[in-house]
Formats: sequence, C-alpha cells, structure tokens
Amino acid sequence: QVQVVESGGGLVQAGGSLRLSCKTSGVTYDAMGWFRQAPGSGREGIACIKWKSGVATYYPDSMKGRFTISRIESNNTQYLQMNNLKPEDTALYYCAVDPICGSVYLNPSTARYWGQGTQVTVSS
Repeated sequence: QVQVVESGGGLVQAGGSLRLSCKTSGVTYDAMGWFRQAPGSGREGIACIKWKSGVATYYPDSMKGRFTISRIESNNTQYLQMNNLKPEDTALYYCAVDPICGSVYLNPSTARYWGQGTQVTVSS
C-alpha cells in the first residue's frame, strides 16, 4: 500500500520559517515534488528533486530563493525548507511522487501519488 504523508505545517508569522517533511512507503520512485494550493487557486509547483542520474533540483522562477528541497534516501523522506514566509504563502502544501522533474515548470498532473497535504498559515 502506497503511503505519502506530509507533516510540519502550522501557523507562523511573516518572516518566519518552517520545514515540511514527506515520508513515503510502499512505492519506489525517482523523483519527488512539492506543490501548494491556496483557496480558490490551482495547484502550484514549488520544487522537485530527482536522483536517478545524480541528484538534481528544480524550482520555478517564482520559488527560487526562499524554498529548498532536499531528501534523505535512507528513510525515504523529503523535505521542504521554507524561509522568509509571507502571508501569500498560506496554502495547503502537498508532496507528490514522480512528477516530471527536469525543468522549472512543474506540472501537477504528471505526479503518480499524492499525500493529503499539510496546512501552512502565515500571519501578517
């Protein structure tokens, strides 16, 4: 049974930081992505990481600088470090297994499995 479980969300003041975690089991994969969805908006790509031929990370231009994706292979856990958070970062954050990862555009429709999401709320 495939499990994808996010954690680490919460309420933080503007300018603060959070680190999200995503632990997977029951599936093998070569890439992982983080996405978010604010109320009334579509799902937006934040970052992805792939490792089949050496580790590589990709970020849309709008996400560069404040978000960092990483992975610990030994425990099948991926992380999203978020710094200098802003109220507009408020959203439900998801990790996804095996999105197409190789450019700055992350298409959520390409992912195989999704977690349930973890809520991030940034107060002003």
